[in-house]
Amino acid sequence: MRFLLSNDDGILARGLAALERAAAPLGDVYVVAPDREQSATSHSLTMHHPLRPVQIGDHRWQVDGTPTDCVMLALEALIPERPNFVLSGVNHGPNMGEDVLYSGTVAAAMEGLALGVPAIAFSFAGSVLRADAMLDDHVGTIERILRHVTALPAFPEHTLLNVNIPPIAASQVQGFRLTRLGRRAYSDSLMRMKDPWGRQIFWIGGGSVDWKDSAPDSDFQAISDGFVSITPLHLDLTHRDILDRAEQWWRPL
Repeated sequence: MRFLLSNDDGILARGLAALERAAAPLGDVYVVAPDREQSATSHSLTMHHPLRPVQIGDHRWQVDGTPTDCVMLALEALIPERPNFVLSGVNHGPNMGEDVLYSGTVAAAMEGLALGVPAIAFSFAGSVLRADAMLDDHVGTIERILRHVTALPAFPEHTLLNVNIPPIAASQVQGFRLTRLGRRAYSDSLMRMKDPWGRQIFWIGGGSVDWKDSAPDSDFQAISDGFVSITPLHLDLTHRDILDRAEQWWRPL
């Protein structure tokens, strides 16, 4: 069994180290990750300057690019054989609901899937400070998921798993729940400021989040109930229900 690991928090992130420890007992581990934090880069590629992968250890590279760059370079150039799985994370913070559209962690897994490799994205659904304090405790939680998935007769085709771990001790986790993406709304996430010369600037981030979806099968509710949330995702964004009801809203041109 071979695993390719990447992330968006950078090669030195504690979450990546935790993921590596969880995967190591199950097979060969290759790590190709950004040389610095790349949070919220989504599925961006570096197009306007060359990339420079630097090998910093056995089976280990850092790249001056995005998570998507890292996975593409790894699969197409750096590692000798294609892995059985691409693993991304563990992100220092949640990736639920619409977060998956911005997340570099999920994007790394998506790039693996786009290149034909099954993928899993892992996130710790708490604050960065709590992630640093608690990730080591959840190495066993992650390993349990990996052992289950790698023992399946077949991994679901054209699918990646988006895993969120609740911000509680591993001993308090209630179990594992298959979920769908919830819905959330951010408030006050755009901060108006002035630079030292009095010119208006804006800072994106912070604020508060309100979850609109409290159904038991949503990722947010699973985390709130103390479960690990596992959401199957795929690359096809087609709204099939609307397509099937086209006669209700679309008139032929």
